[in-house]
Amino acid sequence: MSFIDARQVPNGTQLTPDLVVVGGGPAGITLALALAHTPIKVLLLEAGGMEFDSATQQLYAGDETGVRYIPLDATRLRYFGGCSNHWGGWSRPLEPIDFEQRDWLPYSGWPFSRAELEPYFTRAQQLIEAGPFLYDTLAKGDLPGSLLPLGPGGVYNSFFQFSQWRGNANHLPTAFGHRYADALKGIPNLQLMLHANVTGLRLAHDVRWVDHLDVATLSGGRFTVHPRHIVLACGGIENARLLLASNDVISAGVGNQNDQVGRFFADHAIPRNTATLVVFGGEIAGFYKANQDARGAHFRATLAPTERFRREQKLLGALPTVEQRVELDEIGRAAVATTSAALGVDASNAHAYSLGTGLELAPDPERRLTLIDTRDALGMPRLKLNMTISDGDFASYRAILVELGRQLLAAKSGMLRLDRSTRTEWLSAMDWGNHHMGTTRMHEDPKRGVVDANAQVHGLANLFVAGSSVFPTYGASNPTLNLIALTLRLADHLKGVFG
Repeated sequence: MSFIDARQVPNGTQLTPDLVVVGGGPAGITLALALAHTPIKVLLLEAGGMEFDSATQQLYAGDETGVRYIPLDATRLRYFGGCSNHWGGWSRPLEPIDFEQRDWLPYSGWPFSRAELEPYFTRAQQLIEAGPFLYDTLAKGDLPGSLLPLGPGGVYNSFFQFSQWRGNANHLPTAFGHRYADALKGIPNLQLMLHANVTGLRLAHDVRWVDHLDVATLSGGRFTVHPRHIVLACGGIENARLLLASNDVISAGVGNQNDQVGRFFADHAIPRNTATLVVFGGEIAGFYKANQDARGAHFRATLAPTERFRREQKLLGALPTVEQRVELDEIGRAAVATTSAALGVDASNAHAYSLGTGLELAPDPERRLTLIDTRDALGMPRLKLNMTISDGDFASYRAILVELGRQLLAAKSGMLRLDRSTRTEWLSAMDWGNHHMGTTRMHEDPKRGVVDANAQVHGLANLFVAGSSVFPTYGASNPTLNLIALTLRLADHLKGVFG
């Protein structure tokens, strides 16, 4: 089967698959692969083509307010493969604490524990092509170098693994669209349509299910899809936009009867040069600064807070990484000399490095996406993002750095200088992960979430959501591995729905 170009579909056509999947990114492609060779007739609709196109990309443009963020048409990609076309391949599973309801963290708690995803992580790891599922089981003997010595405490040496497109010598991450195109073409129960933009979810008269989807192309085509069930898999921003914009029957939008759609948007804050790490004994092992190989995995070290420390100190997640070698100024050199002398260690060959991090944000209902009056070339209302980050988010990360510094001194292996203190300083160094989460959050209570534990939109019998937009809290781990595991779980649920 070759892919279908929606621009060639006659106006007024009505398609009737069993299941329509909206979005051809990692979640949508994973779902199609997981449902291969089942009796379920699947139609996968991708808004873009096989390659980047500026006219299609411009459909993502929108407005922003609050804390400076990435322009909405630059933070995601609208062609087959979605975000996997520009990801860095960073992978790590969420931790058990990330799923827990914590009395000190408002709006926290998934409707299930991490154990629910454990059966799916190995398959997710295979799909992202990140080697064996090792992570914190990488042992000292596996490593091409020595771990940074740390005294007992709340921070430990941990690891990311990286996606590597099989057979490419440059360690490029797996671009799902190109990597799995041939496999998708070989699925007999799948039709895949490119350049197919869903512009509306149209409810049945009793508003208990979605009757059909409106689909449009930039060339002017219009047709409808009448499926039995629907999965939205078009990302943490566009999932919310489509639900909010489908407001012809319910003015607040589909699934938004409790004003939850679009709220709780999150990304991983990545402030640069947050601290200076000094290693007394010379150069730090190479796997802290760059990706290396061990036991079939492409990995890199991070300095992670333990779950126990996070619980005791009521901290969000953060994963500091060593970024680059730096030269100490006069005050820094004096501090190293004084500290090493007090500890009785030789620091004559000390090396200094800048630290960055991936930082979890606390859930915030005012960090949200809303519709604005301007419209795109398809007539869809554009979005405005109100971006927030609290002083508490910064304070949580600072506490982790303080603990890391204490443990370095306890081990007599190094020291840490904190390089950011004020909000202005933090924001001046801010970057973002392009990890869009939270806008259709999962909660068993319809007043506190958009989808239930099975990713089904509350109040609608045939509408589901896949991807990281359902994450109620976010952890500091990159979302792709985790959202794919969650999508594989959804695929199993859908197999049961269809019997």
